[in-house]
This record gives sequence, structure tokens and C-alpha cells, in this order.
Amino acid sequence: MVQFSEKFRGFLNDRWLVFVASMWVQSCSGIGYLFGSISPVIKSGMGYNQRQIALLGVAKDLGDAIGFLAGILCEVLPIWAVLFIGVVQNFVGYGVVWLIVAHKLPALPLWVLCVLIFIGTNGETYFNTGALVSCVQNFPKSRGPIVGILKGFAGLSGAILTQVYAMFNFPDQASLVFMVAVGPSIVITAVMFLVRPVGGHKQVRPSDHSSFLFIYSICVILAAYLLAVLLLQDLSSLNENVVIFLTIVLLILIVLPIIIPIFLVFFSEPRPVLEESLLPEPEKQESSRMGSFILSLSEVEDERSSEEDTLPSSERQKRIAHLQAKLYQAAAEGAVRVKRRKGPRRGEDFTLLQALVKADFWLIFLSLVLASGSGLTVIDNLGQMSQSLGYSNTHIFVSMISIWNFLGRVAGGYFSENIVKYYAYPRPVAMAAVQVVMAFALFFYAMGWPGSIYVVSVLIGLGYGAHWAIVPAAVSELFGLKSFGALYNFLTLASPAGSLIFSGVIASGIYDYQAKQQHEHRIQSSGLGLGVPLVVKDDFLTCYGSICYSLTMGIMSGLCIIAFILSMIVVHRTKRVYAQLYGKPLA
Repeated sequence: MVQFSEKFRGFLNDRWLVFVASMWVQSCSGIGYLFGSISPVIKSGMGYNQRQIALLGVAKDLGDAIGFLAGILCEVLPIWAVLFIGVVQNFVGYGVVWLIVAHKLPALPLWVLCVLIFIGTNGETYFNTGALVSCVQNFPKSRGPIVGILKGFAGLSGAILTQVYAMFNFPDQASLVFMVAVGPSIVITAVMFLVRPVGGHKQVRPSDHSSFLFIYSICVILAAYLLAVLLLQDLSSLNENVVIFLTIVLLILIVLPIIIPIFLVFFSEPRPVLEESLLPEPEKQESSRMGSFILSLSEVEDERSSEEDTLPSSERQKRIAHLQAKLYQAAAEGAVRVKRRKGPRRGEDFTLLQALVKADFWLIFLSLVLASGSGLTVIDNLGQMSQSLGYSNTHIFVSMISIWNFLGRVAGGYFSENIVKYYAYPRPVAMAAVQVVMAFALFFYAMGWPGSIYVVSVLIGLGYGAHWAIVPAAVSELFGLKSFGALYNFLTLASPAGSLIFSGVIASGIYDYQAKQQHEHRIQSSGLGLGVPLVVKDDFLTCYGSICYSLTMGIMSGLCIIAFILSMIVVHRTKRVYAQLYGKPLA
């Protein structure tokens, strides 16, 4: 009994249990990805036009992105308290929205709904920050896979919640908002005490690689299963019992990773565990060697000649030590000028204020504004896009983009990790690659080619998702883990910043203009507008055809190309940094 008690205590403090619990938190925390399904419900229930819905979308994006408080609280409060704050915000915000849309409360002004959606969606920032900070600290040498899988489950949450909603067979569409308010609150409250840093860098096991492969397998099976279920529901009419069965299988797949910590703690032979360093060894060694003095060279040169980078590691270390000895001697004799280092170098721990004066940080941010903002604009408007093309079941496309968003995050974390580990090449090169893919998808839709809604759902889902696996891992490498929560939450402002312009101004403005033109044409064609001044009621304007969004997609395709250029500049600037961090010479 004593042995079981000790094992159970070890189980509760196992880093893999924390990771699995964080996956469950993330699987119902991507509430913002359901806005494409919620917006038509609000639009019909409240009688809003597309510009008003776009304002609600911007409020949702701002709530999803402004996480400074969550990042700060993670440093002073226990993680469970941070998660609980998010639960309260989610429940109150979307709970009151449901009461209004279901007409259980009197209709309130648009700005009140914007505030409520902001509050409800802002709960996501607490869920994301708590889960990511805990797991990145527990798995410091596997940042790409950890961030990719966790952010992947957040992206998949839209499809998961949609399937759970279908199982309950609610009598009205407004119940979807009710489920968004209640479902995540129940799940996260149940597991919030499990999600926390547990000194995971001291729990390295030889089986960790196999454990990651198992979770990757579950991710692929989960995505394939959800896609099959969506196609089945789209092509045939399923009765209630079949829907319930399919949803139960889905929930079993989500719970299945709990096998890993159970097996490792209760059924595997105890083995000595290893310890991971919180910083890559080459960087730690170089930091200790350099001390508090640096030579007055430019940051781009990284205080090292290109010739040294081509030398073997042992020879390079000897050369550096020799040069430093000469440097210190010359400094003592006054032959060279040295200065005390002002702030950290890339690869060390930055505060948010220190990162904000770095060009690399702003290049990454601007690239995200253009590419991630374009992707979020598609996600927010996907319901209206599919309606304009004549599709009645918009939930299918919202769920489909969630699935590909999930796969993009998992794949983005996996492949970008291979790039840095095996080639010591900058992780942002993976971001540049997916931005080219996004530009192609948006151009495809702009041209009005057949099947464009499917191409956009797949490729934009993949590309947008990959950004949020690649960027957090890259930022933790370039600017450290100490203030990772604050750095991450600042970068998440990029999506709503782009969406504010692309969706709130460009997309909605073009949509309403085209809808008005079509409305005028229909009235004139029916003979109602002959000789009579035209009065258009804006509240129920609807646009039909690919023309509603084709110009918007063309503009955003060009912006993704600009984002690609910015990302490649970051790649060029950080080549030497990654070569130092991962201890491999440049090719």
C-alpha cells in the first residue's frame, strides 16, 4: 500500500501527466475557432449585417490575443489560479451572450456584445498561457513538438466542440453558444490542479522518444477520424445513435494519451532519469566564457568570424579561447576598446521590454501580422464564404479548417524541430515556407477556380496552424524562457492586428459593397426600382458568389508574399545564432 501511495504521488508529479492534462485543456480552449459557426447564429438572432458581425469578430480576436495579464500572472500566481480566472471569464462572457441571443435577456447594444465576446474569448489566453508555460518548462529540449501538439489541440477544439454539440441534438442553434460557455468551464476546472511545472527537466527517460511517437500517432488518427466523420455527416444523414457512438469514440481518442504516464509510473521498471538543461549547452558554455565583456562588433556578426563556423567543434572552442585570452590581455593594456554588455544576446533570457528593441522580434511580429492576420480573416469569415458559394452546412467547413489547423500545428512543430536539430538552420525558415503555401491558397480562391473553398480550408488551416507551432518555439530559442509567457502573449496580438484591418475593414467593406450591388440589381431586374429612388435596408444584405471575397483573397495573397520576405530576413539574421545554439557548423 505504501509503494502504491508513493507511485501515485509520483504519477501526480509526472511531467507526462502534466502534458496530457494540458492537451485536454487545449482541446476545449480554442473557443475563438468556433466563431465561424457562432457568427451566423448571432447574425440571424440579432439582425446584424456583415460589418457588425465583423466588429464582433475583431472583439473576439482582441480577446484571444491580449494576454499580457495572463503572462504576468503566470509569474506570480500558481497555474491553477491562472486557469480558474480563464474559466470565470469564459463562463460569464459567453453565458451572457447566450442569454441575449436566446432572448432570455432583452437585446443589448452591439458594443455590449463586443465586450462580452472579448471577455469570454480572453479566457483562452489564460488556458493557453498556463498550459504552454508549464509544458515548455517541463520539456525544455522538446519545445517544437510540445508547442505544436498543444497548439494543435487548441486548433482542433472547434471540430471537437462541434461534434459534441451534434451529439446532444439541441433544439435550437443558440445552444451552441451555451455549450461554448459551459463545456470548457467544466473540463478545465476538473484538471486545472494537474497543470503546473513539476521540474520536468529532471525527468528525462530513454522512452521519451517513443512516448512522443505514440502521441503523434494519436494526433494523426484523431485528425483522420474527425475528417472521416465530417465527410460521413456531409454525405449522408446519420441518426442520433450513430452520432452519439461517433462522438464517444472521439472522446476515447482524446483521453487515450493518459496511457503514457500510467504505464511509465505503474508498469515500467524504475530506471535512472537524466536531466535536461534549460538552455542549449553551447550557449551556456559561451555565456560563461564571455563573462561580462564583449568586443564591440555588430550583432549581425555575432562576434565570430565565418571561418570559425566551418571548423570542427573542438577546434572552434580552442580558437575562441585563444582569441579571448588575447582580447583580455589587449584590453588590460588599453590596446582595444571593450564595453560591458548592455542586455542579453539572442539565445539568452530577455524581458519583454528588452525584446521590444530587437529588430528580429519586430520582423517576426510584422510577418505574423500579415500572414497570421490573413489566416484568421479566412477563419472568421469562413461561414459567410461558404454561404456565399451556396453551401448550406457551414459547420462542415469550420470543422474542416479546425482539423487542418490542428495538423498544421503538429506538423509545424515536428518538421521545424527537425530543421533545427539536424541542420542547425533557423526555425523561421519553416514559417517562410508555409507563407508561400498560404499565398497560393488565397490566390486560388481569388481566381474563382473550382473547389476553392476546399483548397482554402485545407491550406489556410495548415499554414495558419503551423505559424503557432513555429513562432512560440523560435521566440523561446531567440529570447529565452524566463519571460516566455509575456513574449508569447505579445506576439499573439499580431493576429487581431491583421484581422482588424483585413476583416474589419477590407473584407467586410468589399462584402457589403458587393451585396449592395447585387441587391440593387435584383430590385431593378424585378422592376421595383424603375423611376423610384432606391432605398436599401442594410440589416439583411447578403452577397452571393465568389466575387464576395475574391478581391480580399487577392490582396491577402500579396501580403503573404511580403510576410515570406520578412521571414527570410529573420532567417538570414539568425543563421549564426542557431548554429551556436545547436552546436553544429553552418553548411
